[in-house]
Order: sequence, then structure tokens, then C-alpha cells
Amino acid sequence: MRLTTKGRFAVTAMIDLALRQDAGPVTLAAISQRQQISLSYLEQLFGKLRRHNLVESTRGPGGGYTLGRKSTDITVADIILSVDEPIDATHCGGKENCNGGDGRCMTHDLWASLNSKMVEFLDSVTLQKLVDDQLAKGLVVEHKPTLKRAISPMPVAKPIRVNVPNSVFDLGNMFAKS
Repeated sequence: MRLTTKGRFAVTAMIDLALRQDAGPVTLAAISQRQQISLSYLEQLFGKLRRHNLVESTRGPGGGYTLGRKSTDITVADIILSVDEPIDATHCGGKENCNGGDGRCMTHDLWASLNSKMVEFLDSVTLQKLVDDQLAKGLVVEHKPTLKRAISPMPVAKPIRVNVPNSVFDLGNMFAKS
């Protein structure tokens, strides 16, 4: 079995989210910056996580993502499988046609047993356990935004307020009063 970056990044992002969601929705931009994961890649992953009800999104200012279920109810297997990461060490993908359609290879049962053990292990590890492990290692969680704001060298010009009618009706009313 080869766990690709898709599964690794999904688990990492979910740990980051679980660590910080108590302060409100967490933006993908903040996760992207902290974990050095491409924002567009996170958007793809979180779309899949949302479809599997592992996360919920909040739109608008102050929006972002929160967990869709308690962190104790989300397992690593849930996360990996939700982003379409196959957990399969067999050469045939479990179809038992390892020898080019001539049936199973001699090691098929070995790899199928490994698949079973991997799924069993990943299903036993909760997101909360991974969060607790990070906190036990001394991770300090900042609940303030870590995004760097752009500072313009030019002063911000305030808009000029002009007292003019903003509709045809106001224009007609203005002429009716004169």
C-alpha cells in the first residue's frame, strides 16, 4: 500500500482544523499557510471531506470550516477513504485477477490480510487521538489569525462623497423641488 499525498494532506489538514475550530470556523488559507499545502489542493480535498460530512463550511466574512462530527467520531480511515484514497496492497485491487485474468497470485491472501489489518488499524485511530498527541508534544495552538495582511506603502484614499441623486426618480424629485 502506498499512501499518497492526498491522504497525508487530508489527515494533516483535519488535525489542524480540529486543533483550532474552538475559536470559530477555520479558513483554508490559514491551514494552507500553517501546513504548507497548496490552497487549491486543500479546496479539492475539503470538497470531498464536506461531501462525506466530515467537515461543514460557513460562507462569508468570518467563514471557514468546522468539523462535521465530533473529533472522537472521526477516524483516520474515514478521512483517507473520503478523499478517494484506496487502502489496498493487492496488485489486483481486490478483484482476484492478479495474474492477468488467470486468477489470484500466490501472495494475494497475504496482501488481502494486510489490507484488512491496515483498515482495522486506521479505523481504530480517531482524530481526537491525533489532536491529543500533538498537544502532548507541546504544540501551542494560536487562536488568532496567522495570515499576514498586506500593508500598502500608499495611504488609502477615502472616497469622495458627492451629493447627487442615485436614481432617475431622485433626479426627477430634485428637479420637482426646484
